[in-house]
Formats: sequence, structure tokens, C-alpha cells
Amino acid sequence: MSQEVVRVLVVEDEPNIRELVCLHLRHEGYTCDPAADGQAGLAKAQADTYNLMVLDLMLPGLDGLSLCRAVRNGRLNADVPILMLTAKREEADKVVGLESGADDYLTKPFGVRELVARARALLRRPRHGASTAAASATEALLTIRGIEIDVPRRKVRVDSRDVELTDQEFRLLHLLATHPGIVFSREARLSKIWRGDTYVTVRSVDTLVKRLRRRVEAEPANPAFIQTVWGVGYKFADA
Repeated sequence: MSQEVVRVLVVEDEPNIRELVCLHLRHEGYTCDPAADGQAGLAKAQADTYNLMVLDLMLPGLDGLSLCRAVRNGRLNADVPILMLTAKREEADKVVGLESGADDYLTKPFGVRELVARARALLRRPRHGASTAAASATEALLTIRGIEIDVPRRKVRVDSRDVELTDQEFRLLHLLATHPGIVFSREARLSKIWRGDTYVTVRSVDTLVKRLRRRVEAEPANPAFIQTVWGVGYKFADA
């Protein structure tokens, strides 16, 4: 029986690192497709499907964060696991990368064994598209209290107004809106929105909620949709 080919897109502008990453991924039996800048990486992501993407944060032209957002808003690889590489070590930089749609974060210099282990872990995770394909038509388009959530197209409208959301904001809104009245602790939301990533803090959830409120609430300081349950977490208002 032939084994399924695992295709990995590696976007890294430093030739030595790009070649090192591809070398070890190929040793794992993966097919590696390298790109030296963000624009070249985006062109590949828009033309072919991949099982995993490894993106450098600091890329010439189109940077890694912008590339990550573009992939998440595209059609072919919207749910592909993304591993972000960067020389930055500050927690804030990690949070920005993860909130832009990355699934994991690895700082330079890194060990190749850790890189391979993280790649394996990401490839084992179920892709969002698999659950979406199994969803019914009614689950694909959700309307609740004036908010329309189009899951396949990852689009949101509030009172007939288009609202642009990041991948993390979209997933948070979808999680809450599909469970109106249910209170989610910050810890529960970490595991569901960031898929158990160890770099994200509880404070990151509060920041994400504030950003989402600014986008969907008429009065963010007096939210009608995303409500705080003091001492516990957040919930979407009862339908």
C-alpha cells in the first residue's frame, strides 16, 4: 500500500536555515517545497495544497504574519497547520504570531529534533476542514442575534455589516456563538482556540476578547453579545 505524501511548505529567507529545515523534514519522509520570501511563499500556498507550513516571521517583502493571515483567509490551505520560526523571544511576539493564525512557535536558534517533534505533533492534529466538511448546511451558516457566521467562507456580518476578523477572533466568536449561555473559563478557551499551545497565557484570552468586542459590539464597554462572568470567564448572551 502506498503511503500518503506529506507536503511541507518552508518559507525562510536565510538559505542555511531553509536548507537545514528541508533536509531534516525530508529525512522524515516529507516532501519539502522551499521558498525564499513571503511573496513566493504566498504564490505557492495559493497554487498547491500542503499538509504543513513552516514560516519565518521576519521575511523580506511580505512578512510572516501577513503571509500567515493571507493563508488563513485563502481557500486551498485555510486550515493547514502553521509553525512559525523567529529570532524574537518576547512573549508578546509569540502571542501576535499565534493570534495571526499560527499553531505553534519556535524561536531561533532551535534544535532540529525539536523542530521535527513539533512538525510531527502538528501533523497529528485533526484539520478544521475535516470537521467542517462533516457539518450540516445549517451548521455551516449560523445566525444568532443579528450576527451571521459563514463557517466555510470564514466570513462574519453584524447587522448586515461585513466584519473582518483574524483567525483567532473568528474561532473565538464561533465557539461562543455556538454555545449561547454556556460559560467558558479562560483555561477552557485556551485549549479550544489555541489548541493547547503552551506559549499562550490566560491574559492573552482577555486581550483577544477585547479585540473581538471592538469589532462586533456596538458598545464594547457594554457588550450585548460577549459577556463577562466575573471570576469565571466569558459567555455568549443567551439566545
